[in-house]
Amino acid sequence: MSGNGPEVPTSPGRPALWRVLALVALLTQTALLYWPRAAGPETGLPLDKVAHFLMFAGVAALATLAGVALRWTAAILVLQAMASEAVQHYVLPGRSGDWGDLTADLLGIAAGIALVLTWRAAAEQRR
Repeated sequence: MSGNGPEVPTSPGRPALWRVLALVALLTQTALLYWPRAAGPETGLPLDKVAHFLMFAGVAALATLAGVALRWTAAILVLQAMASEAVQHYVLPGRSGDWGDLTADLLGIAAGIALVLTWRAAAEQRR
């Protein structure tokens, strides 16, 4: 363990693949968060919150699998979440940032990292 938190090695077998997938996911997330678009139809379901949660959980999990330091993964994605909500609220026409989206983003980051760490701990115990 280093002073930067627990060491998270890349997943065995294909570390370069995880890095490429993490980068593609981050770029896709960025495009979706900052793309100017009109709000979707009202369904009465929190689909927007689910999308935010899954998008951030996916990027966090892939970055963790790629071996990005946990503090950097969390810091970059927390900044991305805060910035995207501010930009959506103040800059992008037809978009609005809100606290519910930010909460879903932050919960997704935590869940994505926790999922990979739990999976790795379980794999270690089986050895």
